[in-house]
Amino acid sequence: MPGEVRVRFAPSPTGLPHIGNIRTALFNWLFARHHGGKFIVRVEDTDQVRLVPGSIEAMLAGLRWLGIDWDEGPEVGGPYGPYQQSERLQIYYDLANKLVVQGNAYHCYCSRERLDQVRQGQRERHTPPKYDCKCRFLSQDEKDSLRAEAESDVIRFAMPQSGITRVNDLIRGEVEWKNELLDDFIILKSDGFPTYHLAVVADDHLMEISHVMRAEEWLPSTPRHLQLYEALGFDPPEFAHLPMIMGPDRAKLSKRHGATAIGEYEDDGYLPEALLNFMVLLGWSLDGETEKMPTQDIIDNFTLDRVTKSAAIFDQEKLLWMNGVYIRELTSDQLADRMLPYLERDLDDELKPVEQDYLRRIAPLLQERIKRLDEAANMSSIFFKVDKFEDTGILVQKGMDRDSTLTALKAALDQLSATDDYGHEKLEEVLNATGEKLSLSRRQFFGVLRTATTGRTVSPPLFEMMEVLGKDSVVSRMEDAVEQFSAAG
Repeated sequence: MPGEVRVRFAPSPTGLPHIGNIRTALFNWLFARHHGGKFIVRVEDTDQVRLVPGSIEAMLAGLRWLGIDWDEGPEVGGPYGPYQQSERLQIYYDLANKLVVQGNAYHCYCSRERLDQVRQGQRERHTPPKYDCKCRFLSQDEKDSLRAEAESDVIRFAMPQSGITRVNDLIRGEVEWKNELLDDFIILKSDGFPTYHLAVVADDHLMEISHVMRAEEWLPSTPRHLQLYEALGFDPPEFAHLPMIMGPDRAKLSKRHGATAIGEYEDDGYLPEALLNFMVLLGWSLDGETEKMPTQDIIDNFTLDRVTKSAAIFDQEKLLWMNGVYIRELTSDQLADRMLPYLERDLDDELKPVEQDYLRRIAPLLQERIKRLDEAANMSSIFFKVDKFEDTGILVQKGMDRDSTLTALKAALDQLSATDDYGHEKLEEVLNATGEKLSLSRRQFFGVLRTATTGRTVSPPLFEMMEVLGKDSVVSRMEDAVEQFSAAG
């Protein structure tokens, strides 16, 4: 590939970053890293009306959380700055006026009311909505008169009125548009800010972007951009339009298909490496079969010929499965470290702070069952306190009655009080023998024990859990269970 690969991710600060934004960033980042090029972040904040405070900070935080680093842009600088469009207004103003002088653009003085009337007429005639070019062919006297009367004016680009504009998209192949069907679009607004079209072309040229990889929804803007490149005398970059992301019902991805803001995935306890692996499969595959891949393997193999043209399906269940796979591959210490922030966030105050050495003994017992880290507090809370019995009847197992249950509780308490070896294998051995003496099945006797020591019918492995809890805690819990069950009669 000739020349240095330079790609960019150019978010607009108009809301929280969602899965579509970040998938675009990820594909650009992988492409840059594969080719040893540069990944640039640029803030496109020219739509001042729709700015949402904090959205750029959230976007950068999401990239950092996923391990997507940038070579130029906010917080790191670079030789082509500033990297925020609101700080580059003079550049756009000068280019817009250059186009006017060349005859490739013109001032438009039409009021909003007139434009609405034009569109209404087009709807009634069932013709495509577009500007009718009224101001494109004004005489100088008409321009002077309108300029004196108009409260404001915009600059529109004069699209060719015949011919074809073509692009050889690196994913979609050759795509073409008839120029006569395209609009004379605004490039500079009345507030002095450029529209997306002018700003993106100017910045991509001046920042020497080699490849523009963006969502499929921007494909219809490509002929406008190519015409701007030609009018300004700029060489266009290569274009690649990424497939849409859709829900399982093949509707456009939305909240009802699951969380879409990246921060929500972090809050919900997804591992960043699992989410990154999942996202790369939204439109790219290694061989059509391999799903779980280390990030470096993805980088080594990331080429655009493996990107699909068809829409990618976002499957929340698959993401949950993949997250569970990644969790099970962590070491016990790694899982404990990952769990800790969620425990500090979600556990009751009286159970905090969490002692890390104790947590490292708990983590392996949860590892096979936990799918998201936000489940950690609920799953692990039984290691800090027993759930309160709303009804002691929960202790009575199938095929048992209250008398046999009380007998089982007392026998277990006697055995657990007399035993000093709380290794899980020894506990299972002695308690299995106790259950046999009582003529109870393992399911029955161990079910009584599990419920008595946790207040739940489902828990981590019983004897490993008892080993972690230790003798004092287990005996105390059994005593409380016997007392409550007896009192309930």
